[in-house]
Amino acid sequence: MPTNVAQNYAYSSETEAERSAAVEKALAEFEGLRDKVATESGPLDQPWRELQYDDPSLQRWWVWVCPADGAVGRLHVAGYGAETHAVYTICDHCGKSFLR
Repeated sequence: MPTNVAQNYAYSSETEAERSAAVEKALAEFEGLRDKVATESGPLDQPWRELQYDDPSLQRWWVWVCPADGAVGRLHVAGYGAETHAVYTICDHCGKSFLR
């Protein structure tokens, strides 16, 4: 198992709209991050579709505190790890990626 697969508790949660906006902002801000995410992660399915959650308030993703930047940034789900069974996250403050 890679050393950056974390076994910790989530900080908060966010709606699909909040998640996708935060991820897109980080991808635009950090050079090369978009290519890195595309290479290291697979597409992100939306689990609530199978559960038939039509209420947008129930369509939520976990958010973690970034361990690399002094707890300033937040890790947002950007995909699933290409080589591991983990959620692929990116930091909105430092642009680093982590598996959760």
